[in-house]
Amino acid sequence: MDHVAIMNKSFGDLIAKILSREKKIESRWSKNRVAPWGKVQPGDTIYFKNSGGPVIAMAEVEKIRQFEKKDFDKARKLFSVSNVWTKDKNYCVLMWLKNSKKVSPFKINKAGFGSAAAWLCYFNSPLIQS
Repeated sequence: MDHVAIMNKSFGDLIAKILSREKKIESRWSKNRVAPWGKVQPGDTIYFKNSGGPVIAMAEVEKIRQFEKKDFDKARKLFSVSNVWTKDKNYCVLMWLKNSKKVSPFKINKAGFGSAAAWLCYFNSPLIQS
């Protein structure tokens, strides 16, 4: 399955850190069970784009771990994150990345995903690969 992770520019250039392999884990924390919860699997491809920009990078999912709020202490031990960030969250998905690389920039159509969606799943519909 292909996924698109939309990154928040206010956190810095996270895509550059993924490409340099400084950032090896992508995390998604949410109040509800929304994608990528239960959707992402090892071997899936994640494409990365900054909000408002084109897709510019990709990586393969090596492994995942999912946590519910009662287990957040376990997640925090694996992934350094503050209690402030997780305060109103109930679910966490950690995805270890491998084989990250740049791709020729391309745009995606978010129609049908909702304007605030930060994670998109494409079932049986591979994205254009460069």
